[in-house]
Amino acid sequence: TGSSDPYCIVKIDDETIIRTATVWKTLSPFWGEEYEVHLQPTFHSVSIYVMDEDALSRDDVIGKVCITRDMLAEHPKGYSGWMSLSEVDPDEEVQGEIHLRVEVQESQGGRRLLCCTVLEAR
Repeated sequence: TGSSDPYCIVKIDDETIIRTATVWKTLSPFWGEEYEVHLQPTFHSVSIYVMDEDALSRDDVIGKVCITRDMLAEHPKGYSGWMSLSEVDPDEEVQGEIHLRVEVQESQGGRRLLCCTVLEAR
């Protein structure tokens, strides 16, 4: 039909932490959702999977982006830009990208906070 029913799953080191709401019939979703998640100091990566909900069969994986601990170390003041979705299944073609802003912030208690904002997707 030329549109998807996208939602996102956020995983920290392959453990699912968040599932967003589904945005129906769009190729340019906006979620407007905020979550606070406490990362362990030993985490390796945060992955955002973009999914396409399907009522009649298993949901399809559109693609994913992965923010690694090394990427954060390379951008100590944060990162903002478009990241292309990568494939999860090597047999599937992936098109699309996500505009992310990622920052590491200090909290009042001296803890470091990772703030990841999905600005838009296409």
